[in-house]
Amino acid sequence: MEIMFPYILGLAKGAAIGITIAGIFGLVLIVICIYVKYFQKKEEEKVKLPQTSIALSTQDGNASCSGEYETSGSSVPGTGSTAGLTGIMVAKSTEFSYQELAKATNNFSLDHKIGQGGFGAVYYAELRGEKTAIKKMDVQASTEFLCELKVLTHVHHLNLVRLIGYCVEGSLFLVYEHIDNGNLGEYLHGIGREPLPWSSRVQIALDSARGLEYIHEHTVPVYIHRDVKSANILIDKNLRGKVADFGLTKLIEVGNSTLHTRLVGTFGYMPPEYAQYGDVSPKIDVYAFGVVLYELISAKNAILKTGESVAESKGLVVLFEEALNQIDPLEGIRKLVDPRLKENYPIDSVLKMVELARGCTRENPLLRPNMRSIVVALMTLSSPTEDCYYDTSYENQSLINILSVR
Repeated sequence: MEIMFPYILGLAKGAAIGITIAGIFGLVLIVICIYVKYFQKKEEEKVKLPQTSIALSTQDGNASCSGEYETSGSSVPGTGSTAGLTGIMVAKSTEFSYQELAKATNNFSLDHKIGQGGFGAVYYAELRGEKTAIKKMDVQASTEFLCELKVLTHVHHLNLVRLIGYCVEGSLFLVYEHIDNGNLGEYLHGIGREPLPWSSRVQIALDSARGLEYIHEHTVPVYIHRDVKSANILIDKNLRGKVADFGLTKLIEVGNSTLHTRLVGTFGYMPPEYAQYGDVSPKIDVYAFGVVLYELISAKNAILKTGESVAESKGLVVLFEEALNQIDPLEGIRKLVDPRLKENYPIDSVLKMVELARGCTRENPLLRPNMRSIVVALMTLSSPTEDCYYDTSYENQSLINILSVR
């Protein structure tokens, strides 16, 4: 018995040690499991990071992706699902719900429809105490698309139509500020509008040039409009111009990679290098702006029918070139000036705008001025005594010299 007692004591001691070791091992195993699960979760969050951690910081209109978004996975009434939009991250500050837009437009009724463009139908609505224009678009709202869209909502300039926000429930909707007086094309080519006085035409040209110069030179990233035309220059209640639809071409291409090679724009405004070869640069906007200047002078469409068939047509650029190449160019230009102006215009100012438009529509894009130079030239027309806040570089000065009356 005395011999058995130490043996039992040793056995109990060994069992206790074994239990302790097993407990320690179990505890370590639990810690390892927790550790593995924690890092698995982290890895899953990293995979989702492009969607859940895209945001935007901006200063003076320059923007880049860097903040936080929320998930928008609700579905549109009547659609059953968001059709691939579930999980898209949108910023609360600029997001509208489908229900809010539908209610404000009476379910997007024809009574609220105010336009139809190449990018979609446009509806009028009052949202959160502000008059707005809602553009319904058929575009895939990818993460990259929404990142680009957030950049556009932070690009602000007096002469750009402001993008207020958007909705990505089912379809994509862009919400813009509403501009009261329609577009420049309606003033120039429409019926029932009072003709714009010459001073207003010069001011609208200057306003539009400033808007284009801003997106060409002062935004990050830089934008090329690619559809500059009189219909995309909106007129406010003070007869000031605002450029609309800037950045939409880039949005479309981000949302649908198959459109990268498709020409975007309007015939009559496209320069040769873009229409023939698809070459894209800020100078394609300059060319189109030159056509708009010719429209402001003549109130004629960018392409004019000269016969019964579609083939029998002539561009406004060609029409002015023919007038400038006449023996008496002054007489040719007078015949092209909007007859509704009668004699209420300074011919020297008209001639200078003609020369500016001619410079903008040169066939060689390298010979066209940039928008900065165009702004300077138009400032001299709108107010000869106004101090130019731009430097007078060689390019600017040479353009001003070109504008001297023949």
